[in-house]
Amino acid sequence: MPHLVILYTGQLDAPAAQGGSDIGQLCRSLADTMLGVLDDAGKQLFPTGGTRVLAYPAAHYAVADGKEDYAFVYLNLRMGKGRSEATQQRAGEALLACTRAHFAPIFDQRPIGITLQIDVGPEVFDGKYNNLHPLFQKN
Repeated sequence: MPHLVILYTGQLDAPAAQGGSDIGQLCRSLADTMLGVLDDAGKQLFPTGGTRVLAYPAAHYAVADGKEDYAFVYLNLRMGKGRSEATQQRAGEALLACTRAHFAPIFDQRPIGITLQIDVGPEVFDGKYNNLHPLFQKN
């Protein structure tokens, strides 16, 4: 953890000239942004090996009144508990700024809604099995 999941209306996969966007690039930019967020002690907030950004286009959707080709992007960051509210706020502001910058070129071309939510809470079960973290451990 942390995991950032993006759900978006499928027409955003169109070429930029048609009001679309490079969602793969958005994922990379958001992951890099997450890795740059610092905690209250000035240390990297999210572990490199645990940072994931996943995006899923909606093949079927209904946005607003449906009278135009409205686009929507929903980002949900799930992080473990224990981080200060100020740190959570910094992470949210950084991710939203990154997302806004990414969509700025098409913002004037098409109606688009962007929502970012951060969920923090106690896990009922938190099982992990991976060999990624050792790749980024500093000796």
